[in-house]
Amino acid sequence: MADTDGAFIWYELMTPDPAAAKAFYDPVVGWDIEPQPAGELDYRMIRRSDGGNAGGVLRLTEAMTAGGARPAWMGYVSVPDVDAAVAAFEAEGGRAHMPATDMPGVGRIAMVSDPQGAPLYLMKPTPPPGQPDAVSDVFSVDRPQHVRWNELATADDTKALDFYTRCFGWKHDGGMPMGEFGTYNFIAQGGRMIGAVMPLMPGMPASSWSFYFGVDDIDRGAAAIRDAGGTVIVDPMQIPGGEYSLSAADPQGAHFGLVGPRHASGE
Repeated sequence: MADTDGAFIWYELMTPDPAAAKAFYDPVVGWDIEPQPAGELDYRMIRRSDGGNAGGVLRLTEAMTAGGARPAWMGYVSVPDVDAAVAAFEAEGGRAHMPATDMPGVGRIAMVSDPQGAPLYLMKPTPPPGQPDAVSDVFSVDRPQHVRWNELATADDTKALDFYTRCFGWKHDGGMPMGEFGTYNFIAQGGRMIGAVMPLMPGMPASSWSFYFGVDDIDRGAAAIRDAGGTVIVDPMQIPGGEYSLSAADPQGAHFGLVGPRHASGE
């Protein structure tokens, strides 16, 4: 299995208002979302200040919304064979919401949900012209403006861990007890810790993935969320290693998290 198999290689915000997303996420995370789409499809790149891309923004059309699509962040996982991965999801009770499809210049993708109902994309990417060994850098364990943590809240964490470790080759890398709420189970891929699997907490309606974006200062990020019309759902809390994380929702209702240091004096 290649080191990139099972890696999160892209992230995508589905939203009915890309302009509002830009007005929100640019000051919160430090990104520069493209103000206009590049082609016929209303798709805009999320640009980092280092010149790379953090993901993309897809406008939800009225037809998509009528079909049940809602504002949300989605992750793309690299697999060596999209069709085989879709079959594996379906064989264990998952669903294919978008069949395996070739996207010229992009790769072969499919949208699925796992056996507990959490949606995500499967992808076998097409390397950029002249760069056959190119590797995605949208995920980083420690850099701002990248996704730094992938968290699955699921109706059955034991079954989800078993499924993903078999399907994607992830490793269960210990856990942190949460008392009556169960265990926060860490997952690793390619020799690095990429996130965690946890039971659904009270008030969570359904199994889903959440993605945490790196910021330069957690308190600045929290203030920017509120100033830009978003909602901080869980206030900054210290995490192992000394940094802080929070959970939030943007003005259109898409959930996400932030992670970073706290620089305020006296904290």
